[in-house]
Amino acid sequence: MTIHVPAWVDGRLTPVEKIEAHRRGLRHKAISVFLVSGDAVLLQKRAADKYHTPGLWANACCTHPTWGETAMACAHRRLHEELGVSGLTLTPRGTVEYRTSVGNDLIEHEVVALFVGEIPRAHPIRPEPSEVAETRWMTLHDLVRDARENSDIYTPWLRIYLEKHHDAIFGAILGG
Repeated sequence: MTIHVPAWVDGRLTPVEKIEAHRRGLRHKAISVFLVSGDAVLLQKRAADKYHTPGLWANACCTHPTWGETAMACAHRRLHEELGVSGLTLTPRGTVEYRTSVGNDLIEHEVVALFVGEIPRAHPIRPEPSEVAETRWMTLHDLVRDARENSDIYTPWLRIYLEKHHDAIFGAILGG
């Protein structure tokens, strides 16, 4: 299935195939969702056959809205598709932009709508195996420390979020 993402080409927002946006390093829209329970953050390990950053740990879910899809609708859709999670209230936490290599000659230049949702640890999580190899909970404190000490097991965007956007994402929810 070909997915077209909203990307800026010649200063105009236009639909571009997702892989083409990454090959060309085009600035494009994305979403990232963080799920928290108390002081813990849900992480997902990306499936081994993902086209970039396979087997690395990331936040609950990240993706790109399809052409014409709102960021909020996309966040809910991907939570369900990747983790089998529905019915959560997601709080928008702003928009950030980053540009980073994700390997295989691919560049993510993303304008990311951030969302945070609170979820009880007992809430059922059913990862889709083609997307998610496993999930785990970590306290935010341990995650920040581990991402610094073992950066090679985390996705570039998760490291960027923790280093540069920690307070915007977690400040009001986990006490910064």
